[in-house]
Amino acid sequence: MRRKLTFLACAAVAASLTAGAATASNGGFTPVTPHSPNAHHTLTAYWVILAFTGAIFVLVEGLLVVFVVKYRGRRSERTREGAQVHGHTRLELIWTVIPVVILCIIGIVVFVELPGIANAPAASDPLRVTVEGHQFYWQFDYPNGARTINDLYVPVGRVVDLKVVSTDVIHSWWIPALGGKIQALPGITNHTWFQADAPGTYEGQCAELCGLYHEAMSARVIVTSAAGWAASLGAAAADLGKAEFTGACATCHGMSGQGGYGPNLANNPLLTQKAGLLSIVQNGRLRMPAVGDTWTKAQLDALAAYVKTNIYKGASSGG
Repeated sequence: MRRKLTFLACAAVAASLTAGAATASNGGFTPVTPHSPNAHHTLTAYWVILAFTGAIFVLVEGLLVVFVVKYRGRRSERTREGAQVHGHTRLELIWTVIPVVILCIIGIVVFVELPGIANAPAASDPLRVTVEGHQFYWQFDYPNGARTINDLYVPVGRVVDLKVVSTDVIHSWWIPALGGKIQALPGITNHTWFQADAPGTYEGQCAELCGLYHEAMSARVIVTSAAGWAASLGAAAADLGKAEFTGACATCHGMSGQGGYGPNLANNPLLTQKAGLLSIVQNGRLRMPAVGDTWTKAQLDALAAYVKTNIYKGASSGG
């Protein structure tokens, strides 16, 4: 009896710990708090599926533990056969019909929620932004010609229509609080949307293994008031050179150009030679991809000016 109580106590503690983790939306197993209508619909479908699968898991595993304890052999011979049990038609019908009903309910909920996930609300003036995936950063192009790196600036309450593309390999755009994943595929244009319901900073991560340093390919959606959005976007676009270095170059070369996966840049006089620097950025070299193959002249000039002023420390003297 003592052994049974110890086992049941351990099982209860394990179940409570698992339940606690499962209900902790941030850092647990469930989605983060949604802040867009499509994310709300996704969360509804998630909880319905979790409720059924969780109940089935507890029922099956609970019965398994009970049967293992209750019907375990007690000093019986290994060759002894157990009692022969014949089929039970009613029971078999029950455990066939119940799963069918559960699947029907889940299917109905999913298909009811799908239109709200796929279709954006009707809007007279959605903000249309092109999301371009690169190894290993995100680039955003706005209707007014502005361009930002890794940080997407949008006004609160406005429908944002995203055109998602890639110039090199497969990436996956995903800001969990603002909706589901969408693939960024070379040669193919995908679309998704969101409508942020509160100002704040919402973080995401490329959800497709796109090569070395894939884990560093993060993104943020910075939601501001409608009145302050233009100013925030303008300030970010004006600091484009810094955004390019920290978002693209620093991934491999370090935030100060000190080196890491890529070589040390801070002591490389190439940073002061604009033509050579831009050639490598546009065409790549050895293991380095062509991170700026689609950059405009203004972008290239901004990067060259930034690294010459803020990154280059002077060539190290020989000894």
